[in-house]
Amino acid sequence: MTTEIVILNWNGETFLKRYLPALLKSVEGLDGVGVTVADNASEDGSRKLVADSFPSVRYVQLKKNYGFAEGYNRALKKLDADCFLLLNSDVEVADGWLHPLMEWMELHPECGICGPKLHRTDNRDMFEYAGAAGGYIDKYGFPFCRGRVFSNVEKDHGQYDTMIDIFWATGAALFVRSYVYHTMGGLDPDFFAHMEEIDLCWRAKLLGYQVWCIPQSKVYHLGGGTLPNDSP
Repeated sequence: MTTEIVILNWNGETFLKRYLPALLKSVEGLDGVGVTVADNASEDGSRKLVADSFPSVRYVQLKKNYGFAEGYNRALKKLDADCFLLLNSDVEVADGWLHPLMEWMELHPECGICGPKLHRTDNRDMFEYAGAAGGYIDKYGFPFCRGRVFSNVEKDHGQYDTMIDIFWATGAALFVRSYVYHTMGGLDPDFFAHMEEIDLCWRAKLLGYQVWCIPQSKVYHLGGGTLPNDSP
């Protein structure tokens, strides 16, 4: 099973410089795994940084800032892999983070989407707002997570370390089968940024696919790199 890790970038030179080295180290020796930066018409030095410092990384240049959803849609049409890992530029990966996700997808064809646990970068024992340990939605349409309800975020002491079928997985590190993504037409560009992953997972479930949280995989999310969670 081939996997392409795709980072959507917009003026994120600082994040790429900070987090790409650990990402590239984490996938060394993994067959069939590639890393791509898809660029939403950045005006900083992102492209030069990747070309000069990370020559193994593929660079997909988009013509303008299409936003998170449409940016990914356009970039992924240019890539060929069995699975895509949509990774925010402000995510720091932990050692061995990718293998549990790949193994789960290889063994469970009924699963269309999965994701890791999400911790904070600045307080590494705490879950992070944008997905924690797997998302759900209440009868009023409000999204919440194992480990986060409203702005109340828990410390991770192993209480959510079971693999579980969830309603939505965080878009900060979203593992999705390419044929599932393309069959659904990708992310809905009307969302531009935020909530688009919940809509994608919802549509996947309506097609009969499962969405799982794989807590044996863990990443750290700075959060707010694209837009703070309290922004109107």
